[in-house]
Order: sequence, then structure tokens, then C-alpha cells
Amino acid sequence: MASGRDHDRATWLLALPFGLLWWPWLGGAGMGCAGLGFLLGGLLLSPDLDTRSNPTRRWGALRVLWWPYRRCLSHRSLVSHCPVLGTAGRLAYLAGLMLLLAAALQPLGLPTLAWLRESATGLWQQHRSLVISALAGLEASSWLHLIQDGDPMPRLPRPVRWLLRRKRRRRRT
Repeated sequence: MASGRDHDRATWLLALPFGLLWWPWLGGAGMGCAGLGFLLGGLLLSPDLDTRSNPTRRWGALRVLWWPYRRCLSHRSLVSHCPVLGTAGRLAYLAGLMLLLAAALQPLGLPTLAWLRESATGLWQQHRSLVISALAGLEASSWLHLIQDGDPMPRLPRPVRWLLRRKRRRRRT
């Protein structure tokens, strides 16, 4: 399993090459979105947000937002360290927090939930390829993290591991 420093170093080293992969199709904007997504995914939205880690510390005072996430998930769980599902889960968690915050602050005149939905829909419709390249960067950095940890597949929940072990024992006898 790689250390936090190793994860950070690999993220910084591979962000530009990953971004350059998008240059032929999307030009500089696609390269920037993919590379920035890769950096954000590795440095701020890492699978290690389920522990006290460098990515958690980088959130500064906002790291308290990740406390419920960390309390609900065990390290290397299926939800946090699974390809695609892990990144989607972290993004959904952040989106949920943003929606709760927007709903709580709406009486103060801040943007409404409808405005946020319309803005997100407009971004998707007008810049779909750039959003996809940024999401691909987030996911690629997650894969890099999982591969560096030595196993891109997460630990299964205890009941599932127990059932699999039991099934293997029956085959042997």
C-alpha cells in the first residue's frame, strides 16, 4: 500500500500526461479540464477521505464536512474504494451537502435549488465534453490511487466475505 506522499507525487506527475491525452479531441480546454479533474480527484477527492489523511487535511476548516462520510464508511470499503462507485459516491455526497446548504441558506437570498438545477443542466448541455473530461480525470486519479494501493478492487463487506469463504469450504469437501 502506498503512502500519502507517494499518492500525491504520482498524482502531480501524471496529471499533465493525462490532460495531454485529451488534447487531440478537445484542445486546450479539454486538456485543462481533464488535468484539473485528475489533480482534484487525487488531492482533494481521494478514496482516502474515509480516513484521517492528507486529502482530508487539505480541506482545511471544511474537513469537518467529511466527518460523517468517514464515520459511516470503513477504510477501503466497497463504497469508498470501488472503481466508479467510489468517485460517484464522493461526488454524490458533496452534491448532497451543497443541496442541504443551499436549502438552508435560501431564506437569506442565496440561489434557490431550482437555479442550481438549471445551472447544472445548462453546464451539461453546453459543455458536455468538458464535463466528461473532468469526470474522467476524477475517475482516473481514483484508479491510480487504487492501483498504487496494490489492489484495484475494494474489500467486500464482512457478510459477503463470510458467505464466499463458506462456499469455498463446501467445494473442498
